[in-house]
This record gives sequence, structure tokens and C-alpha cells, in this order.
Amino acid sequence: MKILRFLLFPLSIIYGIILWLRNKLFDWGIFKSQKYITPIIAIGNLSTGGTGKTPHTEYLIHLFKEHYKMAVLSRGYGRNTSGYLKANNNHTASDIGDEPKQYFDKFDNITVAVSEKRVIGIEELLKTNKPDLILLDDAYQHRWVKADFTILLTDYNKPFYNDWLLPTGNLREGKLGKKRANCIIVTKCPTNLSEADKNSIIKKIKPTAEQEAFFTCFTYGSAKAVFNSNELPITSLKNTTALVVTGIASPAPLYKHLESIGVKVEKLKFADHHSFSNNDIQSILEKYKNIPSKKKIILTTEKDATRLKGFASSIEDVAIYYIPIEVEFLFNDENNFNALLKNFVST
Repeated sequence: MKILRFLLFPLSIIYGIILWLRNKLFDWGIFKSQKYITPIIAIGNLSTGGTGKTPHTEYLIHLFKEHYKMAVLSRGYGRNTSGYLKANNNHTASDIGDEPKQYFDKFDNITVAVSEKRVIGIEELLKTNKPDLILLDDAYQHRWVKADFTILLTDYNKPFYNDWLLPTGNLREGKLGKKRANCIIVTKCPTNLSEADKNSIIKKIKPTAEQEAFFTCFTYGSAKAVFNSNELPITSLKNTTALVVTGIASPAPLYKHLESIGVKVEKLKFADHHSFSNNDIQSILEKYKNIPSKKKIILTTEKDATRLKGFASSIEDVAIYYIPIEVEFLFNDENNFNALLKNFVST
């Protein structure tokens, strides 16, 4: 695989030239970015998936939902529909995408919508819902909309400054794209990240004088049943064998967390945003059945749970739980980040 990526290096050069020209056309005003009176916050990354956009988007929802009429707009990656859709109780993850479905199920006082063309999505929201604040999920490269505040995420374990453009690397656009961000968040950091490591990373990121850099880690909550309201304290999973079913880009942090609390992990990994089939469900059940331990469980992510709910008739009698994730700011920077965002929205 590494050799193949190396051989594809000339394609990365061509891809980079095309991206550079596209960005310049926006910078020069030849391609027009639409600006709106309603405040818009965009969150995204330079790389392909796996930086923690969903929990960071949820952090922003928690931050603003009590004081603003909010809407979250996503393209709805992996859905079987097209065009603009406003999420409702009848929509499944297949209709609107797993991340929008998760937002809709989790928060009852926000509007969630999907649209491949964000301009159309924003204008529909402004016409029908009139939100005070719009979050654009995974929209860093979507320059047809001029966001008022842009948050760039980069994974501590796979930072953009050590990566290369597709298809040789995993970058959607060149490293200079970082300059469009108002702030940069290094995600999935170890909880004991030192000041020295922090400063070393900042030197490699090379933020502009106007940019602020933050560092976050994940915290994991109690295991929650996919098909009912049961919860299990995370400590109760010690000495349990867990079949961990994932369809996300980077499940390694979850494996590491479970192993740290004494869970024996059996892995069943699918591709990111995988659309589960009946055959997949049978494979999951078969692998679970073949685990010899008497103390066993199926664990998954919250995002995967939204897709597995469509197979309730097949697996609702099995002990299947998901592990929720929340974001925690390191170096006591939570108040600084919150103030930065609140000041932006209020001005």
C-alpha cells in the first residue's frame, strides 16, 4: 500500500496544482463566496476523516443551544438521498447520514438539515427556520459559503503537517489551507500532554498571529444500550470480552480506552460510514456467538449505533451498547475557547 501511494505521487502534484488554482480563484474573487448576515461557524479539517468532527460539533451545540436558535447543516455523507432535507423523526441514517442522525436524536432544541450544496441548504434554513446561528459540519473546503468563523481540526496522531496530498497522503488540500482558520484544534491528544509537547506542536503548526491553537482529548461515558434506556458504568466492563464493532475512520483510541479499563477487545472493523447489511449483522452475531467467554458484550460507537438501529428486529435481544464520547480541553483552555466563540457570535 505504501509503495502504491509513493507511485501515485505525480497525481498528488497534479491534484495540488488544481486545488491551489481553485483556492486562488476564490481568493481573487473570480469564484464568489456567499456571505450571510446570520453568523455561521464552519468546522472541518484538511485531511480525510478521523479528526473528531462529530464530538467537537456536539461541543459547539452544547455551548450555544440554550441561548440561540441553532441549525446544523451537513452534506449528509453516505446517505441514500440527495438535495435538501430537514431531519424529522421518520428519517433514518440512510436518509440523512449517520452524523446528522446522531445530532437529531441527541438534541431536541436544534434544527438539523442536509444539503450537498451548502448555499441551497443555508437559504432554505433562513427561509423556513430563521436560525440565529448555523453550524456547518465538515465544510472547511466548501468555499462557496463565506463562514464567519472557521475551526480547523487536526489529529494529534496524524497531524496535517506530517501528511501529504491525496492520493499519496490523506490531505484534501495543501497545508497552506490552514491559514483560512480562525482557530486550530489538535484533537485526540493524550490526557497528560506536556507543555513542552504542546509548544513543539505549535511550532510545527506555525499558526498566524491571528490564530489561536487549542488541544483536546476524548472522555468516554458509561455504556448505553442501543435499543433501550439501560446504562452500564464503564468500570463494570472490567474482565468482560467485548466484540467492538466499528465503522469509523479511527477506532484505535476506543480500543485503547477499553483495554485500559480491563476489557478484552475483539475487533470487527468496517470502513468509515459503512452502511450495514443483513449479511454484516449475521457476521456480527456469528462472531459474538463464537466468543467463548461467559461475560461478553457487543460494543460500538455512538455514530455506528445510529446505523445499527435499523436492524432492531435482528439484534435487539443481544447485549449491544455504545460508548459516548465527549471533548475535553487541555491546559485549562475551555473557558478561553468558549469566550472566543461567544464573543464572535455576540458581535
